Amino acid sequence: MDKPRRCRRRLWRPALTATLTREPQQVGPIAARLNDILARRGIDPAAAAAGEPPAASVTALELADTRIPARYRRALADHPQITAWADEIARAGRPGPGGPGIAEGPSLLIAGPTGTGKTHQAYGAIRTLLACGVRLRWEAITTADLHARLRPRAGHDTERDLQTLARSPLLLLDDLGAARTSEWTEELTYRLVNHRYEHMLPTLITTNLPTAELRSALGDRVASRLAEMTERVILDGPDRRRHRST
Repeated sequence: MDKPRRCRRRLWRPALTATLTREPQQVGPIAARLNDILARRGIDPAAAAAGEPPAASVTALELADTRIPARYRRALADHPQITAWADEIARAGRPGPGGPGIAEGPSLLIAGPTGTGKTHQAYGAIRTLLACGVRLRWEAITTADLHARLRPRAGHDTERDLQTLARSPLLLLDDLGAARTSEWTEELTYRLVNHRYEHMLPTLITTNLPTAELRSALGDRVASRLAEMTERVILDGPDRRRHRST
């Protein structure tokens, strides 16, 4: 039997598209970036809203660029374990009219010292899935931002935010273990990880901590679940931020 073609080879040729038939409301940087996509194609967003030119197709990768931090918008996953994971997730996707939808699957724990490209590889994996045509709803957040976002405050439904992250078909949890810990943060991390563990939801996790330190930093319950639910990817080398090639 022929082996399935690896999706990452088609990263330059995104398959999934979404059609914009009217101008997005001007609510922030996302709308501005979408309008910039139309402008680069020679289409006036205001005229498009009036229905004068034909609708423009915007690829899933272009839409993802409105959410991915600028530094990682051209990220490519090239580590063999990470590209193999993306292939597995894409093959296991549920069929649908717009392409396969993400399904249950394994998670990745990408570990290594600061500056070895962990976040770059993680966003590259997300972009690889989009290029494969996977209908992908995803969330990405650093651990420090997670704690800030879910800290109780008046007028904000933090439980709803937690459930949004816990139930997302794909979650990138960046810099796990980097933020200051407490009983509250340990319980919060446990609830998030445990939900994704029980429902086998694919999760990309990056951490600077060596494997031996994860248990003391995150607690036994979280470390035990991570050990079972994730495949480990270890990145090494110098800090690329300090040793840029010339």
